[in-house]
Amino acid sequence: MPPLRALRALLAGLAGCLLAAIATAGEPCRIAFDMGSSGIRAGQAGRAEVLRADIDYLGPLSAGRGLAETLPPTIAALRDLPASGGFSQNCAQLGGGFSAWRIAAQADRKLLAVDLAGIRKASGVAVLVIPQRQEGAYGYQGARQLLGERLTTSHILDIGGGSLQIAGASHSFGALFGQKLWHRELCKALRQSAELPCALQPMTPQEVNSARSLLRSRLQGISRDLPQGATMTAISRPVTRGVAPAVARQFNRPALGEISPTLLRATLELNAGLSLDNMATRLGSEPRHAAYLISDLLLVEGLVEATGSHDLRVAEIDLTNLPGLLTDDKGYRWAAQHDCYLQRLRSIGIGAYFSDPATCPQ
Repeated sequence: MPPLRALRALLAGLAGCLLAAIATAGEPCRIAFDMGSSGIRAGQAGRAEVLRADIDYLGPLSAGRGLAETLPPTIAALRDLPASGGFSQNCAQLGGGFSAWRIAAQADRKLLAVDLAGIRKASGVAVLVIPQRQEGAYGYQGARQLLGERLTTSHILDIGGGSLQIAGASHSFGALFGQKLWHRELCKALRQSAELPCALQPMTPQEVNSARSLLRSRLQGISRDLPQGATMTAISRPVTRGVAPAVARQFNRPALGEISPTLLRATLELNAGLSLDNMATRLGSEPRHAAYLISDLLLVEGLVEATGSHDLRVAEIDLTNLPGLLTDDKGYRWAAQHDCYLQRLRSIGIGAYFSDPATCPQ
């Protein structure tokens, strides 16, 4: 390349770097880790990349083995993900532990505090157990950012493996009661089985009604936590790739942008009495979705009923808690006071997050 052209290229590159620096000026250098029931997602403020590591936290917890076997891959992921994404070095780092970590705190918060101290020592990342209400705030913030004007309901419905959220701008409901945990509870109640997934079908009408009664008892807090008339947009795969396509196929309709309570109930009742194979063939369900479809239909029906039986909007997005974590100033203050946070976790549990880091000893 001629010297003058090379100089121009160099100057253009420097200008681009300068503009990028100006665009992100004032934005803190932060890395966050969204630690859910099935793995870790990592992101850096100002960058769109999301790095992932698959780790099954829910399986060992549900089997009563705790988190011990998941700690080595967790530490490895916290070390390796930022490097593999080319994230900036020396950024403030924060790990947010969600459903599986809340389950671990309920089981033995003192042991969990020891585990979190070990994770920080080995990886440099301070992990907080994020309460359900705060996760709801993260979820709505992230959905609003991704959907924009397409979000026309007051709340989003996010069903994970270990927990579910009905999240709004100011009111949210959450429960340690996601797709897999609800399915497991049905397996125990109706089939006396701890297998996951178990063979729920065929179900008798009496068993369907028993499942509905069980679910109503688990969802009583919705009317207390949410305003009357709350409407929902379902954004996660149990609905967007399981329930919604099944309802559409049942009634020979194109892909559904919303589901009426009537069609939802009819799909459940027309298929609960079939064998799993017959239902999967009839509805064209993928094998990985079919095993959970009846329990998912029951769960979504119960949630729609509990929130007032409005039509359920459907809009799949790749929602993470990263946008909320990366802008959580309080979370990063707790990361800087992690020993104090762990002391409060031991004494008061996951509500430690809501206490004030400024009251810690300096």
